[in-house]
Amino acid sequence: MFTKKRLIQFLALALIFLAADFWIYTKLSDSFSAYVDSRNFNEIELFAKTAPEADVDKQEMDLWLDGVSDMIPGARASYFVYDYATFNFIPDSGSKSALNLYMNYGGNAEFRKALDSCYYLEPILLPSVYSVDYSLDPDSTVSSVERSLVYMVPVVDDTGYQAAGAVLITVPDIAVSGFDSLLRTLLIGAAAAFIIISFILMFTRDPMTGFLVLGLFVIVGLFVAYPLFEAVRLSFVVNGRFSLATWKECLGPTYLKALWGSLKLGILTATFSTIVGFLFAFLIERTSFKQKKLMTTLATMPVISPPFSLSLSIILLFGNNGLITKQLLHINTSIYGLGGLVLVETIGMFPIAFMTISGVLKQIDSTVEDAALDLSATRLQTFKTITLPLAMPGVLSAWLLVFTNSLADFANPLLLSGDYRVLSTEAYMLVTGRSNLGAGSALSFLLLLPTLTAFLAQRLWVSKKSFVTVTGKPSTNLTELTNTTVRRILAVAAWAIMAFILLLYLTIVAGCFVKNWGIDYSFTLSNWPEAISRGWTSIRDTVILAAIATPIAGLLAMIAAMLIVRKKFPAKRLLEMLIMTPYAIPGTLIGISYILAFNKQPILLVGTGAIIVICYVIRELPVGLENGITALHQIDPAIEEAASDLGADVPTVFRTIVLPLVRPAFISSMSYTFVRSMTAVSAIIFLISARWNHLTVLIFNFSENLRFGLASVLSTVLIAIVLLVFFLMQVLVKDDKLTQKTISPR
Repeated sequence: MFTKKRLIQFLALALIFLAADFWIYTKLSDSFSAYVDSRNFNEIELFAKTAPEADVDKQEMDLWLDGVSDMIPGARASYFVYDYATFNFIPDSGSKSALNLYMNYGGNAEFRKALDSCYYLEPILLPSVYSVDYSLDPDSTVSSVERSLVYMVPVVDDTGYQAAGAVLITVPDIAVSGFDSLLRTLLIGAAAAFIIISFILMFTRDPMTGFLVLGLFVIVGLFVAYPLFEAVRLSFVVNGRFSLATWKECLGPTYLKALWGSLKLGILTATFSTIVGFLFAFLIERTSFKQKKLMTTLATMPVISPPFSLSLSIILLFGNNGLITKQLLHINTSIYGLGGLVLVETIGMFPIAFMTISGVLKQIDSTVEDAALDLSATRLQTFKTITLPLAMPGVLSAWLLVFTNSLADFANPLLLSGDYRVLSTEAYMLVTGRSNLGAGSALSFLLLLPTLTAFLAQRLWVSKKSFVTVTGKPSTNLTELTNTTVRRILAVAAWAIMAFILLLYLTIVAGCFVKNWGIDYSFTLSNWPEAISRGWTSIRDTVILAAIATPIAGLLAMIAAMLIVRKKFPAKRLLEMLIMTPYAIPGTLIGISYILAFNKQPILLVGTGAIIVICYVIRELPVGLENGITALHQIDPAIEEAASDLGADVPTVFRTIVLPLVRPAFISSMSYTFVRSMTAVSAIIFLISARWNHLTVLIFNFSENLRFGLASVLSTVLIAIVLLVFFLMQVLVKDDKLTQKTISPR
């Protein structure tokens, strides 16, 4: 593909485009600067004509000078009286920042020429741009040192022929420099896009793959790397200057102890959640258990409610004044601390493991297990040597996802941690309690270290083994690996877990009809009309935004998984790590970094619904990627190669081969994205606005204000909406029967 002719053509096109790009930048920048200078001149000349008499008191003169900022935002002015005895302009009153500028530079040639021009009644803009310390003016809207334009304008006396004085006006160069920076960014981006697209078209064999990779890099670069860079930069800045003080504080014994607390909680939660998730997935996908649809629905319940609702249920039932512990059993116990956190997070996060492992177990070709059984292996031996090893990519992915989710969780520890310290709540308290965004960012980044370590270890282990079981002729039969006794034990364990979870949710439903839980248990219906009327806007906004984000996240995840598993391209691991990064850090950091990155030009998104949708997609993309990669590891690439050999391009192969085969992972990814979008709190709480609100934030506010009845009603409504969407998704997206199994006894 690299030939001398093509290289010359590429360089010629690049040079022509760069020359045109630079010409456009120069013309637009000069035109805007000329427009700003002309506008400022007109307004400043009008301002000078309103000058009071020279003999007015200093207070009235200062009041007039302060009025310049009403005409030009950020401008400051000082008045110079013309002394006919010395034939000089003498500083008299006005802004300290403008007077300080004159004291520093008044002797240079530009200022002398400007004062001479004022003597001859000619206003002038000084050619140089000066640094002005606006912090000297306590009432200034600009509180830092800014590069500024400097104007000298004469004030004419009563005769109209002589100068009574002159006004020095400084105008921060924010508008011009801001436009210039925006223009430069856009044109540099246009040049980079043109060069990269031209390179892909001229020097790659598969341009479509190149464009897909480029698109993913743009997405993660813009919405992952850039916001995190802003957060990192802030952690090294104290009072506007570079400093390591924040990191020295965050690496102290106090926060390292909290880091160890997070690791312990994450390991325990991930381990127990993966065990419970595997139990449910194996029972549903690999046995003849009858109530599969019911159990699947019940097993996904914990992820379709706000993350703090289960903690509230635990407190209300088993807390110091809980219904069961205090009212019924009359015992003193404490659910606060590590034990309570592990319990609540395991219940809340095992569906992540269940959905991930379920998709893997569903796709294992049972003919491999039949072969082992035909060779006289026992059911237990077959499970240990065949089923479990083939499911290990899903098991490890599930463990990793729960581990990272546990590290990033702050809502449950905020309610249940007690004296137990974890890093996510420490970061949240620093951000919300002390407004220390830099320290909160630094603590949040500490959580990336264990997450990335676990991620790389999992990838290394999976890459050394083969897990291919789908080769183009999948078996539709599944041999029962459990006998009746084992199946009953698994079913009893699953139902016992579900009974406890249902108890927690019944507490939420009961709260809808209780006047004041914990104090007055009398029946009431008044919670419903009040909650619906106050929460209708939030319900509508949440459903709309989640519905927009769900298909986008699902398709992006499957495309990314196909490219990472099936294609070779530079920086593949970097792309994968960037996609996985948002899942490893607290939602508070995501919210804060998005505010820092997208509350200014060139991308101003704060306050819009778009930034919430983007946050949904980026935040939940790692789950879909993990599901897609796990599913593709089990599909023989020869199927896709055969389609390519018959002339199918990359989009056709993806649409007709890959997507149908990874359908369970695709549906699981979209379902999870919708659920997490509906129940998100930590990041969204920073991104909502007067126009776009969120249901879980309203529930959280009701919970904080002890309005548990209203919170219960809205939580129940949220759960009902998610269950309805789950049902519709299963009905509308038809099953292609590729991975459906018919259980047969052995």
